[in-house]
Amino acid sequence: MSDFKKGDKKIISAWTFYDWANSSYPLVITAAIFPIFYVNVTGTKDANGIIISDVVTLFGRHFKNTELYDYIVALSFIIVSLSSPVLSGIADYSGSKKRFMQFFCYLGSLSCASLYFFSAENLGLGLLSILFASVGYWGSVVFYNAYLPEIAEPADHDKVSAKGYAKGYFGSALLLIINLIIIMNFEKLGFPNKLAATRFSFITVALWWAGFAQITFAKLPTSKRKHLSEGNVITKGFKELQKVWNELKHIKRLKRFLISFFIYSMGVQTVMLMAVMFAKKEVKDLVEVTETVNGVIVTSFKEVPIQDASLIASILLIQFLGIAGAFLFSFISRKIGNIKTLGLSLFIWIAICFTVYKYVHTSFSFYVIAALVGLVMGGIQSLSRSTYSKLLPETEDHASYFSFFDVCEKVGIVIGMLSFGFIEGITGGMRNSVLALIVFFVIGFLVLLTIPKTKNVS
Repeated sequence: MSDFKKGDKKIISAWTFYDWANSSYPLVITAAIFPIFYVNVTGTKDANGIIISDVVTLFGRHFKNTELYDYIVALSFIIVSLSSPVLSGIADYSGSKKRFMQFFCYLGSLSCASLYFFSAENLGLGLLSILFASVGYWGSVVFYNAYLPEIAEPADHDKVSAKGYAKGYFGSALLLIINLIIIMNFEKLGFPNKLAATRFSFITVALWWAGFAQITFAKLPTSKRKHLSEGNVITKGFKELQKVWNELKHIKRLKRFLISFFIYSMGVQTVMLMAVMFAKKEVKDLVEVTETVNGVIVTSFKEVPIQDASLIASILLIQFLGIAGAFLFSFISRKIGNIKTLGLSLFIWIAICFTVYKYVHTSFSFYVIAALVGLVMGGIQSLSRSTYSKLLPETEDHASYFSFFDVCEKVGIVIGMLSFGFIEGITGGMRNSVLALIVFFVIGFLVLLTIPKTKNVS
């Protein structure tokens, strides 16, 4: 690696700025504005603008719109899972970690910009934009995460990881607020309608992501090539991967953690990816309606879907509580250890899924559970990354090691998303899908208990 001092505050600060840059994608595109836009654009509406059908057609087959979205996002994770181990091996051998990170960053940001043209009439092309935006985001994160053990001391991993997530939550929330102001004031800003202003928000994500990433790219050190003279870079990449796999198989703590992480990841990201769409379909409020029938005033109640503005407010709540959650769980881990803290967070996830299935039917109950999701989401994401980083052996192959971490997460998400979409497809509703996620959290929790205790992560 180029000459630099581990623990350099400027490099660490620049590294955490990539969280600030790329978190605009998971918030605006996967959690807040685009899911609402997607459901509205792909749904069939009546004369009053109420969605009466959520069925779409692709290649002559009929799907529920959210079911199809599940499958496309799952496909993106399959692509990343298959490609990142090989690419990370090449990156460790050739010293091209930062270049790969830049490639995926720009692929993702450009794909976000192309969502401006998304429409139900060109659904296939729009789904490609969703696919490549997801591939770009998750692909860049593989190489981003791999820098953590290189730039920070093990004792600082929890704190640095939490700082990155907190900065990402805050930065993306700031962009979301800016976009909401634009959407709410579309006429004053010269947009022909609210839909056009919403489309413009996808371009702001692209600019925010690629723009602020330059701070990270300017400061992150560049890896050195390994001194191997024979064979091409792809062959050497496979050998790097095989070497890391052979090492990983014999590190019991690391292997057990990856198994647990793989299983509970099936639930964690699926909840975040599908939260807004769940609320859009399953959460309803009773509204008092007064009508005059044959000269008589009649008062009744009818169910109405949760308002889009309320959904955005709940996502913002998740973001800001995610900041607190990242630091809160980092603090708890210093007191009781990483593994016990992760176990605590999984217990909370189990309670969340059961509560959503049984009790979350109104906007108020959705807000309450969203607050709890925000708190535990920031904690488990930050702590999972730093725990894995602490468990790594002394090595220069950080990209290869972190590719296994990211593959476990992505394959886990694929199974979670496919399960979620499949159960919705056969049962006709998302509530049963949420109940099924409990299984992933319970098994992940049980595997976590089998990890041998160590001084650093007991």
